[in-house]
Amino acid sequence: MSGALNITAATVDPALLDLPWELPLENWPNEAIASLPKGISRHLVRFANLSGYVIAVKETTAEMAKGEYDMLRTLQRLDIPCVDPLAVITNRSDRKGRELPSVLVTRHLKFSLPYRALFQGTLRPDTATRLVDALAVLLVRLHIVGFFWGDVSLSNTLFRRDAGAFAAYLVDAETGKLYEGGLSNGQRENDLEIARVNIAGELLDLEAGGRADAELDPVTVSNGIVAAYRSLWKELTGSESFDASERWRITERVHRLNELGFDIEELAIKTTDEGSTVRIQPKVVDAGHHQRRLLRLTGLDAGENQARRLLNDLDAYSASFGKDGFDEEMAAHEWLIRVFEPVVKAIPRELRGKLEPAEIFHQLLEHRWFLAQNEGRDIPLAEAVGSYVNTVLRHRRDEATMIVPPTEAISIPAAMTGPVDWRDLV
Repeated sequence: MSGALNITAATVDPALLDLPWELPLENWPNEAIASLPKGISRHLVRFANLSGYVIAVKETTAEMAKGEYDMLRTLQRLDIPCVDPLAVITNRSDRKGRELPSVLVTRHLKFSLPYRALFQGTLRPDTATRLVDALAVLLVRLHIVGFFWGDVSLSNTLFRRDAGAFAAYLVDAETGKLYEGGLSNGQRENDLEIARVNIAGELLDLEAGGRADAELDPVTVSNGIVAAYRSLWKELTGSESFDASERWRITERVHRLNELGFDIEELAIKTTDEGSTVRIQPKVVDAGHHQRRLLRLTGLDAGENQARRLLNDLDAYSASFGKDGFDEEMAAHEWLIRVFEPVVKAIPRELRGKLEPAEIFHQLLEHRWFLAQNEGRDIPLAEAVGSYVNTVLRHRRDEATMIVPPTEAISIPAAMTGPVDWRDLV
């Protein structure tokens, strides 16, 4: 290797030094290359094997490599789905001392593929629509944190199969910029128009190459990202006002967000001076880590679905009772002793063996929400407990918990968890 490489990385894998950095990327030998499908890129990108995993190496300028590396690390800290940046390598030269381009090294996202590799033969309309919907979700998440992409396209995205749908990950942040004050409507609309035009072009290219189903309309599909984006943006960021007597509408909003695949991190709830109107503003977070967070905060060991529902209620409790300024652990402790434990103790002793406490709690919350939906009013917890015990729990056969897991027996897919007022138990 000629010269001395400059490597910028949080942690450096020593095996990185064994790759042929003295060669232009296009001349790397086959033994150093991993055979994986690549998307379309304005820069040369190659995959390489490294210490049991695969890396993507992109040749670019030193300034752009460093900027994209920093941006990807920032997006990771913001929990944005994106590739993992590993290193920036500069000061490359060949054996004759001639300068070579700098490179950005990222970890290949396992089980992910560029959009052109996600279908065999021709792209069907429903597959194209699912890809565009996944990209719309990613774009909304980026805009929520104030990230302007500037080059939104299927080609700059990696996709993972996700239970009949797709999950989208940002793979190219080269043109992106993060605005601390958030994006203006004009910036968001600009990104959205870029996405619409680029997607139409990519699908038209597939059509011209005979790789699109005859029924696929590139323009219609590309326009779909506009509708999907705007619908999701409104649901995730829009505030909602209603009468204070209609507190059940808080859980109705949570229900809609859950059905879109998002979980509530916190609820900002404001009331008027007269206390007659409630205004809610949700803050959403991706699914995941619920079991560990619940265990860390409360010591309760629950299933993932149970944990999600209990945490939603914990956050709603904190927002409703002005605990936002509390230390998270203190708020969780108060919720545990004033909400969760009183609910469990309110269950008749002879029925407590029917289900584990976490399952009883989340079923009670759902039962309370159903009552509120049917009657159009907020249901006091004491009333909900009595109804749940007498109409659901008391008639549940003990063997049902052995035949069907309790969570699977619940028909609705989302967490319906409004704040439990512990004072109802007194």
